[in-house]
Amino acid sequence: MSNSRNMMIVAAILIVIIAAGAYMLATRPAEEPVILKVFHAGSLTVPLEEIEARFESDHPNVDVQLEPAGSVQCVQKVTELGEQADVVASADYSLIPGMMVPVHADWYIIFARNEMTIAYAESSRYADEIDEDNWYEILARPDVKWGFSNPNLDPCGYRTPMVIQLSELHYGEDNIFETLVQGNSAITVTETGGVYMIDSAMEDLAPNTDKISIRDKSVELVSMVQSGGLDYAFEYSSVAKQHDLEYLALPAEIDLSDISYTDTYKLVKVEKTSGTSTGKPIVYGVTIPSDAPNPGLAAEFIEYMIDEPGQQTFTDLGQPPISPGLASDMDLVPEILKPYLSEQG
Repeated sequence: MSNSRNMMIVAAILIVIIAAGAYMLATRPAEEPVILKVFHAGSLTVPLEEIEARFESDHPNVDVQLEPAGSVQCVQKVTELGEQADVVASADYSLIPGMMVPVHADWYIIFARNEMTIAYAESSRYADEIDEDNWYEILARPDVKWGFSNPNLDPCGYRTPMVIQLSELHYGEDNIFETLVQGNSAITVTETGGVYMIDSAMEDLAPNTDKISIRDKSVELVSMVQSGGLDYAFEYSSVAKQHDLEYLALPAEIDLSDISYTDTYKLVKVEKTSGTSTGKPIVYGVTIPSDAPNPGLAAEFIEYMIDEPGQQTFTDLGQPPISPGLASDMDLVPEILKPYLSEQG
C-alpha cells in the first residue's frame, strides 16, 4: 500500500512538473524579431518591397522596415539627425561619397540606372497631343498643371530643372526654363561660360500653385496625377511604369540616362541647400552606415538587391541593374558582396 501511494505521489509530481513546463513554454514571450532599417529613395519602394518579402521569407526572425524619402533626406537622417539605419540606398549615388564618406560610411556600391520622363494619365489635358517635340509647349499652356519634387530634398527634384534647362540647348529655344520654372517659382538660372547654374537653395521655393506643385519626393506626385490634381509630373520612367501611368520618353540628350552624353549633362548644375549637384547619368548607390546596428544582416540584404533574383526584380520594374555592380573600394566592401562587384573606375 505504501509503495502504491509513493508511486502515485511520484506520478502526481511528474504531472505537475510536465504541466508547469508546458505552461512556461506556452507563456514564454516569443523571441523579439531583429529590426533591419532601410532608408531609401522613394523611387526604390516597389523593388525593395519585393526584395523585403524574399528576404523575410528566408529570415523569419527579421523585420525589414523600409523608410522611403527623398535621397537627400535619407542621408541627412544619418548625417545630421543622428538616426541609425542598417542600409542607405540613394537615387543619386554621389550623395554617399559627397555627404557620408568618410565619417558616416566607408564605401558604396553603384547598382542600378534610370531615366527622367514626364508621367501623365489618359485623362490629362492634351494627353493625345503631347510628344517628344512639343511637351514644353503643352506644359506652358494656361490650363495645364504640372509638378516635380523639391530639389533640396530629392534627386528627381533637382534633376527636373536640369532636364528643362538642357531642353533649351537641345531644341534651340532660349526661354523654356524661364517660362516653365523661373516664371512659376523662386528658382532661377544664370549662365557663365556655357555652364548653367540653377539656384534652388532657398527654404521657400514659392511655387505658383495655380500652375505647378512641388512635393518632398517625386512619388508623392503619382497620386496627384492619378486623381487629376495634376496633368503631368516629372518622374523616373520606373516610377511611371510601376504605377501604371502613361509617360513620355524624352530624348537621350536631356533625360540623364546615357553615358555618351555625360559631357552635355555636365553643362547644368543645381545649387541646393545641401550643396551643388552637377548633371550626370542617373545611377543608384547603396551603403551600410558606419554605426549600423546590424551590419552583417545589412550586407545580406544588399546581396539580395544585387544577386541574380534581385537584378531580375529591378529589370522587371524598369530600373536596369548595373552588372556587375561597381564598388568604390573592394577592400572595404563586405566579403559576401564581392562576387557581384567590380572596382569602380
